[in-house]
Amino acid sequence: MQIRSVARRLLPAAVLALGALSASLASGPAAAETVLRAVMHSDLKILDPVWTAANITRNHGYMIYDTLFAFDGKGEIQPQMVERYELSADKKTYTFVLREGLLWHDNQPVTAEDCVVSLKRWAIKDAAGQLMMRQVEEMAPIDARTFKIVLKQPISIVLPSLAKRSGLPPFMMPKRVAETDPNKQISDFIGSGPFMLKRDEWKPGNMTVYVKFAGYKPRSEPPSGLAGGKVAKIDRVEWRAIPDYNQAISALIAGEIDYIEQPPIDLLPLVKSDPNIKIWNWNPYGNQFMFRPNHTQPPFDNPKVRQALWYAFNQDDFMKAVLGDPDYYKGCLSFFACGTALANDAVFAGKLNSNFAKAKELLKEAGYDGTTPIVLLHSTDLFQLTNLAPVAKTLLERAGFKVDMQSMDWQTVVARRAKKDPPNAGGWNAFLTSNVGTDVSDPVMAQWIASTCDKAYPGWPCDPELEKLREAFLLETDAGKQKAIADAVQQRIFDNTPLLHLGQWYNAAPARTSVSGILPAGVPVFWNMEKK
Repeated sequence: MQIRSVARRLLPAAVLALGALSASLASGPAAAETVLRAVMHSDLKILDPVWTAANITRNHGYMIYDTLFAFDGKGEIQPQMVERYELSADKKTYTFVLREGLLWHDNQPVTAEDCVVSLKRWAIKDAAGQLMMRQVEEMAPIDARTFKIVLKQPISIVLPSLAKRSGLPPFMMPKRVAETDPNKQISDFIGSGPFMLKRDEWKPGNMTVYVKFAGYKPRSEPPSGLAGGKVAKIDRVEWRAIPDYNQAISALIAGEIDYIEQPPIDLLPLVKSDPNIKIWNWNPYGNQFMFRPNHTQPPFDNPKVRQALWYAFNQDDFMKAVLGDPDYYKGCLSFFACGTALANDAVFAGKLNSNFAKAKELLKEAGYDGTTPIVLLHSTDLFQLTNLAPVAKTLLERAGFKVDMQSMDWQTVVARRAKKDPPNAGGWNAFLTSNVGTDVSDPVMAQWIASTCDKAYPGWPCDPELEKLREAFLLETDAGKQKAIADAVQQRIFDNTPLLHLGQWYNAAPARTSVSGILPAGVPVFWNMEKK
């Protein structure tokens, strides 16, 4: 899209909106505070980062919670809340000692028991945690700052799981909070991270507010990725809910907001030439689009119907519809993200090519007559998702499916996808979303391929064979043998279709030049950020 045509679309409506926005922003806190105003990719409506894998809730988690370990900028695992740890000679017992002086936001000390209960709740929901816990014989506190994990046999993913970046990171919570049933949402939002949630100012659809936690004790190392010192240099962070990106971009140009996490790519030319704005890349790992079928409801309860999807879809249509600019996307037939050690596109050669004749042949063999509608959930408020469902609908219909596309905002999709009701009673057949590239780097971290039936993520695939392969990867220590297992996992992904991967894409975050210190952490984090 030409810059001139974008400007014509953008400016008239935005000028009218800025007056109201300016009045709203002017009513903020005292000028003595450093305040950063950000527009995130979604409104925040769900606050429990164990209950949902939605990225906005994950982002919220990194604001108020902390983790035991973290990946640094080199992809190496570093202690975070942990001061030191030991691994026994037989490699079956990990002993962890927490750093001194860690406090919850109510100024109570963080204890080893808090961490043990937090890990147990997280592991019930998280794919990597579930795999890890199958090999855990005991997890228990030893004293106020020390706890242990005793394994049945040595495994390779204890520390990677505790340092998990995205999906469901293992955030630590107070024991009383972590004792909440993991299938129910928590109602107490006390963390130990660098920021605190201002619960009284959380207004879904308008604003979420965080303030610096004076009692947070950062590590002494410089920040790197998600590791190192999490120093809050901003007193107050406001996430402003502005679903109209025309208005958000105009507010950024006018200096009314400071930062936009993920604006539409076609609007970036408007800010690239502005000397008061800098483009940041906080996610060098990229992302991966995903189509998720519901295995519990017809017609996707039939594996042959699911396999037809591999021939109905193609990656290029999805990426062009969402991003347009090939500088921000690339086709990648490998499920494990291109650029990672386990990438291999051989399994999917000849798939994802919109071979509609082949798709129709499989549907005929499966007995699908084209009359059972596919209830496809369509997110309307996130630029990176809005165009995905319409493309899917078109390709599905060309392949012979009947599609009922139902439109709603993303947070409604997140709530609805958790329902197991029939599609005609409030349930669903499919939705589309996006994973962070680091979430699809190996069979353990790739949470959406976990096929543990009712314990799996929404879509609930059941596949004992895939789970055996994931467990074999977990237990294998030889890199060459792990690669062979990962290739077999990709074959099984095709055979049973827990999901379909629809290409890699990259985002850019514009910010006022008064803002600095945005970390390339793979997650949009607000520690280390400064505002002049």
